[in-house]
Amino acid sequence: MAQQPHARVGNPVTRQRVISLFVIILLIVFAVRLVFIQGVRAAELSDQALANRLVTKEVATPRADIVDRDGVVLATSVDRYNIGVNQQALAKWKRVEKGNVIAEGPMGAAKLLAPILDLDEAELAAKLAGDKTWVYIAKNVTPEVWDLVNAEEISGVQPEPVTDRIYPNGAIAGNVIGFMGGSAEGPGKTGLAGLELYFNEELTGTPGSITYERGNNGTLIPTGVHEETKGIPGKRIVTTIDRDIQWFAQNLVAEQLRSSGASRATIVVQDARTGEIYALVDSHSVDPNDPGATQTKDRGSRAVSTVFEPGSTAKVITMAAAIEEGLVTPLTKIKAPYKFTTENGQEFKDSHNHGTQKLTVAGVLAESSNTGTVKIGSKLTPKQRYKYLTAFGLGTKTNVGLPGESNGILAHYKKWDGRQKYAVLFGQALSVTALQTSSVFQTIANDGVRVQPTVVKGYLDENGNFTPRKLDEPQRVVSEKTAKTVMTMLESVTQDGTGKLAKIKGYRVAGKTGTAQAACSNGRLDCIVASFVGVAPADDPRIVVSVILYDPKTSIWGGEVAAPVFKDVATFALQELRVPPSESKAQLYPTTWK
Repeated sequence: MAQQPHARVGNPVTRQRVISLFVIILLIVFAVRLVFIQGVRAAELSDQALANRLVTKEVATPRADIVDRDGVVLATSVDRYNIGVNQQALAKWKRVEKGNVIAEGPMGAAKLLAPILDLDEAELAAKLAGDKTWVYIAKNVTPEVWDLVNAEEISGVQPEPVTDRIYPNGAIAGNVIGFMGGSAEGPGKTGLAGLELYFNEELTGTPGSITYERGNNGTLIPTGVHEETKGIPGKRIVTTIDRDIQWFAQNLVAEQLRSSGASRATIVVQDARTGEIYALVDSHSVDPNDPGATQTKDRGSRAVSTVFEPGSTAKVITMAAAIEEGLVTPLTKIKAPYKFTTENGQEFKDSHNHGTQKLTVAGVLAESSNTGTVKIGSKLTPKQRYKYLTAFGLGTKTNVGLPGESNGILAHYKKWDGRQKYAVLFGQALSVTALQTSSVFQTIANDGVRVQPTVVKGYLDENGNFTPRKLDEPQRVVSEKTAKTVMTMLESVTQDGTGKLAKIKGYRVAGKTGTAQAACSNGRLDCIVASFVGVAPADDPRIVVSVILYDPKTSIWGGEVAAPVFKDVATFALQELRVPPSESKAQLYPTTWK
């Protein structure tokens, strides 16, 4: 019997069966996979698909305003728009009127939009063409301009709401307010100087967010997910600045630079009791609307960042310390020669050649005698000298509320050399800021109590609730009796001493002149800092005004170039604050003896 041949795969019937079996298995796999996807993982995969279509963007809250002490706006935010285009959507756009296509695509859109946006038509068309889902074509346009663009109803052209920061008063208090910078889109902008930087977190608040669903081409799905989380607005910064006093002082500084030939100047106007700053003036003040127009070195506040030797204005510390320690009284007799040599061989001299003067302690201060001051200060130990210098705030930041503030320069007394331990008594061998200088006199004017100076009163939230800025606790430096004694001595400076040009009709004025060497741009001590710091009214202190002129050419003496500026600024401030004239006459100490 013949043997049957074996079935071979090559047999058509067998091959058909194998293929059918493979297809059945594949269909079973697909079916199982479909059941798994639609039944078991349906919710998970649906969520993944939705997540791929969702877009979340941060929505910045409007930056809060900065206002002066009376609520006058110094910095505010306004609504603006960045305009972008979905190039894919625009490519399909056509405008049809009466059955005719009158504009289409990038070229047609550019012809309509270029005149509105004040852009070159060809350059705009190049930005509109392509396959990207978002390209900026204009930034920071006003709502009125966006309304005109939106009226054209061009597919793919969309707005992005942003805010712009404006400063209505220009350069007035610009070095205090600061300015913005950062991302050109708006929401990414941040404070770069002044209050805008120091209080950036308070001004910014907490941003919100918006989540929406988009299609494959990036366009918003109208019926899709749309969720918004509301942000927390920033807090309005209420400053201590009086815009009018600031304006007057800035104008006066500009005039004084022209008339005296000084390279720059600083003025501080401070409340004698609270330490609040009414005006903080730096010459060449930056305009926050256009900070690039000002040199980088002039964009901050030199009143808190630039240091200099105070010279004779620091003698008030020596006098207060010696009186507080019971070492002298205003009537203590001092022989003040032109030159004086200390026990360790250090020679000091006065600004003018003269014979030996018979001065009281009050007279030493009135005549600003270096030799007399050294003789008085020598009664203090180096440790005591350092104690009072630091107690009055030298060598430490005031934390006034501005970035870039300097500590000043004050070495520890254990590091003083044989000359330095005497030079600090009359304002040399140490450096201060203009604000630190003002704070010394504020302490004397405030009956011996030093308070933290500040340019910010506090914060207003969106509901109008006010929160004062937290400040350090006041510190007593000298007794009330000592402070009042020194104030009377300082009145002699403006009546019989070097500060006569600071006198204000109707008001009692106390103060001190200062002249000190300073380093020039070449590093040599060939330049001068001339100053006057005064208090008015002396019988009931309300304001402290510091005037610092750097390298004046008409005179090096603070009593000649700085005191008249004090007089004008203080007169305006007293009137602005409605401070009544003095009702009593000064009972001054004798300045000489026989």
